[in-house]
Amino acid sequence: MRLGFATLGCPGAALDDVLALAQGNNFVGLELRAAPDEFTNTGLSATQRRELRTRIEDAGLEIFAVSSYVKLCAVEEQPLEEHLELAADLGARGVRVFPGDDPGEGTPDGPSAGEIRALDRVTTAPKDVPILLETHDSHSTARQVAAFCALLDTDVPGHNVKALWDTSHTWSHGETLAESFALVQPWLELVQFKQADSQQEYRPVAIDAGDFPIGELLTVLDGTDYPLSLEWELKWHPQLPSLAETLPAVHAWLSVGAGEVK
Repeated sequence: MRLGFATLGCPGAALDDVLALAQGNNFVGLELRAAPDEFTNTGLSATQRRELRTRIEDAGLEIFAVSSYVKLCAVEEQPLEEHLELAADLGARGVRVFPGDDPGEGTPDGPSAGEIRALDRVTTAPKDVPILLETHDSHSTARQVAAFCALLDTDVPGHNVKALWDTSHTWSHGETLAESFALVQPWLELVQFKQADSQQEYRPVAIDAGDFPIGELLTVLDGTDYPLSLEWELKWHPQLPSLAETLPAVHAWLSVGAGEVK
């Protein structure tokens, strides 16, 4: 199991601290939050990008994703191409994007105006780094992301969009993990997980305080080799325990889940 974590869980941390967290807790991958207040951002020079990539690779780690805030379907100014270039320079597996569609633009019989915009963006985007479309916001279910990816397959053959399955989002929207996996598997690149309390509107909580069905997830993924990444949302939920406390607890949680698989 290739375990990683998102730097969303240690906002503003220095690279040295992130590397120490990963190495000290047997995590092999990182999702690097791309923002002006983080050490990963599109403003890095070529020299800074080479140094960042070298430091991470020398630590024996892989970049699962550059986590952008691009909304693929939206009318907005987030630079998709610049994030793809950054990911290519860093050797990342892809760039995380959100759907960000406007629900009011939807139609029952075809793609929304936002999805048509996304088709256009994907058509012109560089193809050397995958666009990782997360099950999030307007497309929080695997059914919605799979339908859009199928549309891309038809209308933009050879596109570079893959699915980033945020398992907590699809679970919180009523899909079983088995259903979601079956839907997104043709395009799946990366799997995210976190803990949440379904009795409190799926609020993120400490690893030992929620009821996300981790055993079910491990059963669904049994026999696959998808990277599995902890999205610990400390940036948005400061009441959560730190990553330093959480990462060791994740191993214990996964061990219990693995026991349920057996």
